[in-house]
Amino acid sequence: MAKHPARSAVRYIGMRRSARLAELSAEAVREGREDRAIRYVSLARAVCGKSQTPMPEGFAYCRECLLPLLPGVNCTVRLTGGKVVSACPRCGTVRRMPYIREQKEARFERTGRHQNDGEGSEEGVNQAQR
Repeated sequence: MAKHPARSAVRYIGMRRSARLAELSAEAVREGREDRAIRYVSLARAVCGKSQTPMPEGFAYCRECLLPLLPGVNCTVRLTGGKVVSACPRCGTVRRMPYIREQKEARFERTGRHQNDGEGSEEGVNQAQR
């Protein structure tokens, strides 16, 4: 009987293959070959599922039609009400992702405070007990 490859090796190979397929799909979109780009995304999803790895970080695709979404090339991105709204040009699917965490971090950087400063911090509790 043949030995199974190590799980870490399978995951490493799966991550490399899915990353390459994501690159190829982005190139295909830029060239106007949407059918090929969709095929690359479906292959990348299959590889990720088989190797139990996530899709490459920063790679966005439409969950309905599997078209890779490249802002400024083939999708519209808007910022409204604490959300990033991206729309697929092919099927019209709208995806909304909150960015409240980034807004809070920027606010605390401007004011020079951190979330744990002020009321409710351990220092404030210790001073009140003395």
